[in-house]
Amino acid sequence: MSTEVLRAQEEWEAVDSIQLETGSQTSSNQAQLISFSEALKHFQTVDLSSFKKRIQPTIRRTGLAALRHCLFGPPKLHQGLREERDLVLTIAQCDLDSQDPVHGRVLQTIYKKLTGSRFDCALHGDHWEDLGFQGANPATDLRGAGFLALLHLLYLVMDSKTLLMAQEIFRLSRHHIQQFPFCLMSVNITRIVIQALREECLSRECNRQQKVIPVVNSFYAATFLHLAHVWKMQQKTISDSGFVLKDLEVLAKKSPRQLLKTLEIYLARVSKGQCSFLGAQKHYGVQAPNCKELTFTGVCDLPPCVSEGTWLN
Repeated sequence: MSTEVLRAQEEWEAVDSIQLETGSQTSSNQAQLISFSEALKHFQTVDLSSFKKRIQPTIRRTGLAALRHCLFGPPKLHQGLREERDLVLTIAQCDLDSQDPVHGRVLQTIYKKLTGSRFDCALHGDHWEDLGFQGANPATDLRGAGFLALLHLLYLVMDSKTLLMAQEIFRLSRHHIQQFPFCLMSVNITRIVIQALREECLSRECNRQQKVIPVVNSFYAATFLHLAHVWKMQQKTISDSGFVLKDLEVLAKKSPRQLLKTLEIYLARVSKGQCSFLGAQKHYGVQAPNCKELTFTGVCDLPPCVSEGTWLN
């Protein structure tokens, strides 16, 4: 074998060695997936006092509205559960901080579970529009829901019972006709959940289960499931978004137990491979729609007169 060939072989082996080492380092540097419980524990241990000052745990009612609520409204939340409720509302006041490692891991986990990617992505970039945010920075879409909106998405994709549902809704959001911004829609669901919690619509169920956060999570998933079912079966499009969300909020506040029961039945059937609200869906686009091209009306965009409820600001 000639000297030139030997030298070339040595150089090639050196390249292989560098690539293997680089690949090992890249893999080890990837952010680890974070569970909902780990992310929640982070908020339970950090100082949130400045954010807690902003919350209004319940809706203030006066006059006949207060009397009607007292006589015919839902029960008040048990005293022992109010601290847990306040934590939920406090997290909803927290902004996304891209410098916080836990916040970054939450974003990375949502991205990886929805896209199937094994690699980290930039915390700012056009790839977030593919998931249904309106711009390159997810923080700009969390108005009225704060970091709670991201925790809800995290719960949806990291709970083994709801992951399939999340993937199905995500696929529906990429339909070539019925497309909608998945993450932005999820943020609007979280806003509805926050308002239902503040209006004490979930108090009866929280009192029954003696828990708040699990009830709030399940109610979020149940509300999102109902929206997806209506969107699919009634062939809704992005132009219907405001009306769908208005009707959804009214139903969610009026019949939370009904939504939770539907979710329970759905998940039981899914676990047996018996149920899919999408069925054999065809014609999904290869790429997600560009959210800048969609005219999406969310809860915050609706005028106050469209519902008897109090809309989030």
